[in-house]
Amino acid sequence: MNASSDAKIEVAIIGGGMITHDQILPSIYHLQRLERVGEIRICALNSAPLRALVEEPNFVEAFPGQRFHAYPALDQPPEKAFPMLYEEVIASLPPRSLVMVAVPDHFHAPIIRAALAHDQNVLSVKPLVLKYAESVEIEKTAHGKGLFVGVEYHKRFDRRSLEARLQYRRGRFGQFRCGEAKLVEPFYYRSSNFQNWFTKENSDPFTYIGCHYVDLVYFITGLRPVEVSVRGVEGKFPNGNVGYLWSLGRVTWENGAILGVLNGLGYPDEAAGTNDQGLCMFCEGDGCGGMIRHDDQFRGVSHAYVDRQSGAAFRFVSPDYFRLVPWGGDGLMPVGYGYDSIEANVQAALRVNLAGTGLSGGDALLQRQRTLEEIDRQGIVATPANSCINELVMEAARLSIAANGRNAMIDYAGTPSARLGG
Repeated sequence: MNASSDAKIEVAIIGGGMITHDQILPSIYHLQRLERVGEIRICALNSAPLRALVEEPNFVEAFPGQRFHAYPALDQPPEKAFPMLYEEVIASLPPRSLVMVAVPDHFHAPIIRAALAHDQNVLSVKPLVLKYAESVEIEKTAHGKGLFVGVEYHKRFDRRSLEARLQYRRGRFGQFRCGEAKLVEPFYYRSSNFQNWFTKENSDPFTYIGCHYVDLVYFITGLRPVEVSVRGVEGKFPNGNVGYLWSLGRVTWENGAILGVLNGLGYPDEAAGTNDQGLCMFCEGDGCGGMIRHDDQFRGVSHAYVDRQSGAAFRFVSPDYFRLVPWGGDGLMPVGYGYDSIEANVQAALRVNLAGTGLSGGDALLQRQRTLEEIDRQGIVATPANSCINELVMEAARLSIAANGRNAMIDYAGTPSARLGG
């Protein structure tokens, strides 16, 4: 790639579902408008979600004239599936583009491997993969090729989290000792595509959404988790599939601190918050206590509408995560830590690409590897190297929930691993 093409990056989004609609595509559209992103491709299992994205009224208003290349084509019958089309899409990209993985958890690994095999940078929704060994494999492959791999833990970019990290690491809270986190998503998730994949053998609420807060405690404190216990509550989706619809987890950290984590798909659709989430960490100093408390579903904004476009007439509004708002240009612009996270990861991929500009062969690779290592050390953008504790926790959690809450241990000696306790 020449210097001018290195200044922007082409993007392929694999997956056309909820997170692509709510956060990824509007963020990428805006970055395209800012000339940091080139062409945009989106590949889905079938044409239905792609047609919905094209026809989304908010996008028509916010990003006038902007479009993406759809795979499969929009005129394909919505019932016709193309499960391997992503391989063709990835192969068609110029080298060092960005493949964004936005599919169910258990499909991440093969798509990431395909992207790296074709010399593409990667950004995956969380968790990266479900096995620690897979995370290590991905990190080594990417580093060996000088490619960026990011994990979209967007809560890291919430200003509350960044402030907490700064002050905790300055010693202003003392040591984390005991806390609780919760993230309960809306009941209507059960009637969405979740019912087709969110089954017991594939995932659970702790793995899918609890990982946000496990990562956040690690991000703030730097403490490693050493023991995990997760108990699941089973239920049936409308289509009859059985999944864990609720979970309660307990994570023990290397300093002996304990974090309880409550997750589920059951927040009332008619309630005000759209979800229920937050974090409270109690800490100890020298003869005194400290505390970090984040009430994440209510940020002091309440709206009472004269319509029900938001699902209910009264809503708590969180402009801090993601909103499309007026700005000085055409249409609307995204704001919030959801956008900041996507922007930071795209910028990281561009930074790695640019590190090799004007160089060739081993010299370009060496400079890109040095840049990757600096991003890993900074620890703000989540990468396999600086967030792999999450894969260990997810591996331990899946062992525990299948064993009805039995403790699972995480060992860091030698090759880190997770195992059921005695």
